[in-house]
Amino acid sequence: MFKNTIYQLLPIIIMIILFIFSSQPYEEQNIKPAMNQWIPIEWLKPVAEHIHITYHGEEVSVEAQGIDGVIEFFIRKSAHFGMFFLLMVTLWKAIHQRWRLPFGKELLYALVITVGYAAFDEFHQSLTPNRTPYIGDVMIDTAGALTGVVLLSIFYKKFR
Repeated sequence: MFKNTIYQLLPIIIMIILFIFSSQPYEEQNIKPAMNQWIPIEWLKPVAEHIHITYHGEEVSVEAQGIDGVIEFFIRKSAHFGMFFLLMVTLWKAIHQRWRLPFGKELLYALVITVGYAAFDEFHQSLTPNRTPYIGDVMIDTAGALTGVVLLSIFYKKFR
């Protein structure tokens, strides 16, 4: 009983964390000062200086944003990917524990909820000062969720 409650709560906790983060203006989430104070990021410059991409109409490069800006960009996008991967996996587990549906249906329901929440998260971000929604972030979130689908499918086939 207690274990089932935990499985039901985990995706809700992740959704609450995501909601809180999308409620914060960028200035409250800026990790550059802490990175510059605590991490010797200059040693990443030989790798980071070769990165030149455009994301949401902005150039991501050492020249445009500094090394701390490039590192922060990848940390933030990795957080998108990772959090929605976790949401997908915990939603699947909650659905599985609660209803014991066929595996494919459980995955589909968890994926639809996860991608729907990613879209909602970007909409919610549009209501936050100094934050802009971007479909690219929903795509990164969806990639995290799809990675969860693939890994769950592999484990399911291997251990069933």
